[in-house]
Amino acid sequence: MTISTLEHNQEEDTFDYLALDLSNPCVLLNTLQKLRQVVVQEGQDIFYQWRSRQRCGAISRIQRQEFLSSGLNLAHYMALRRHDLRPLQATLIPWGLSSLGRLEARVMPNLDAVIATLGAICQVSSASLPIRPSIGAFLEGDRLLHQHTEDVFGQTLAHRRVRIMVTLPMEAASHYEFVRDLLQRGTNCVRINCAHDHANLWEAMIGNVRLAEKETGNSCKVLMDLAGPKPRIGLVMTPNQKHRIFQGECLVLTRDMPSMTNAKCFQANCTLPGVLDQLQVGATAWIDDGRIGARVESLTDQGVILRITHASLKGSKLLPDKGLNFPDTDLQLSPLTDKDREDLDFVATHADIVGYSFVQSANDIKLLQQELANRMPQKSEIAIVAKIETPQAVSNLPELIVQAAGQQPFAVMIARGDLAIAIGYQRLAEMQEEILWLCEAAHIPVIWATQVLENLVKKGIPSRAEMTDAAMAERAECVMLNKGPFVAEAVTILDDVLTRMQTHQLKKTPQLRALHSW
Repeated sequence: MTISTLEHNQEEDTFDYLALDLSNPCVLLNTLQKLRQVVVQEGQDIFYQWRSRQRCGAISRIQRQEFLSSGLNLAHYMALRRHDLRPLQATLIPWGLSSLGRLEARVMPNLDAVIATLGAICQVSSASLPIRPSIGAFLEGDRLLHQHTEDVFGQTLAHRRVRIMVTLPMEAASHYEFVRDLLQRGTNCVRINCAHDHANLWEAMIGNVRLAEKETGNSCKVLMDLAGPKPRIGLVMTPNQKHRIFQGECLVLTRDMPSMTNAKCFQANCTLPGVLDQLQVGATAWIDDGRIGARVESLTDQGVILRITHASLKGSKLLPDKGLNFPDTDLQLSPLTDKDREDLDFVATHADIVGYSFVQSANDIKLLQQELANRMPQKSEIAIVAKIETPQAVSNLPELIVQAAGQQPFAVMIARGDLAIAIGYQRLAEMQEEILWLCEAAHIPVIWATQVLENLVKKGIPSRAEMTDAAMAERAECVMLNKGPFVAEAVTILDDVLTRMQTHQLKKTPQLRALHSW
């Protein structure tokens, strides 16, 4: 499935709604029955591909019985969303029927319920209609999403549906009171970034988390995030003691350590030099989470010359260890580096969840599963979180879900920082919604990540926009906060926001509690 598939082409729609009198309930019934037949057939075809044996004699991707009905619902959802349903929705609403706008978790039960009701209106024999689903069958998708979320993050809280995850700083290894405070304020999961620190510090952090669990009585899962093959800026050399780079200036990105043979340009080495061999003239580059933009101007024996296209009007600081992104270059990199494999020796025996960076295909998921199996000979269902941060990961998301959730507990993280750079900020606005919908159809939990309450975490005062973003995060199953001096205070405020919002919104469904403002 590609992004272009997700962006449905209306000209390819099977149904010519405009030629039908959808104000007539019997015509509407007939149209929905035809749509149902297509969804059942196409959904079964998709599901069969996932369940059939793969190439080279590999077994079915779906081994967990708990995921069978979820996988089928996902296949039905993909089949349904190939069609533009807006004309149908507009005609269902006046009849007081479901507009199909919130059917992600229950595709066939929702369709069958609407068809059965329309059949009663048209006085059609029930023998020619699908059986109206029971209440239990209708809500089964919600139950499965709840179960799969608990499989990853543990038991549901008494007062809040959405979990809070916090990235631990180094001080968590030596400052037990800090960790205990996080749990007391409402942290349900901690994240350890394996790109930083080392195994001794990680072990100390986890020890403090386990001790805080016992003291507070609050459960807290540990996610360890593999670093992955992230290209970064290495050593930086600046011309003429300059501290900032401006639009129009040049940056020489080298394979080896830079030297000041070119005194006119900034110079820096790339921590993954093989990436430079895959770049072409005209390729786009972004540095430091999009703060600096550039374009490849020429290729040299030493590396590439970048021309800066975006920078602050006052100039931008070019600092070591900042990430490099090349959004229009399909980088051929293994998602598991040698360091990741070394870290997995520790992760497999200490973490509850393993975070997977730069995953792009079902084979990438299978690679990690094999590495975990090699380190865990006795079957243990450690959960996997796939970070969705590239166009390829978006395109292959259904296959990623099936390969992972078909074997073990699984969640998706919307890594909005890298994803925004990769697909564009405007596209991110709708893609984060589409990812939420697709994962709900698969009954898979989602982590809302990147810059959540960032001003509050780093400066102690939130911006108005980020408070709205935090409120929108209620539609996910977990929200991630990054580290910063005010992260504990941010946990308290996020806990309050999420608790308030769940009385107004549940996934895509508004909750109409009594209003007390007027």
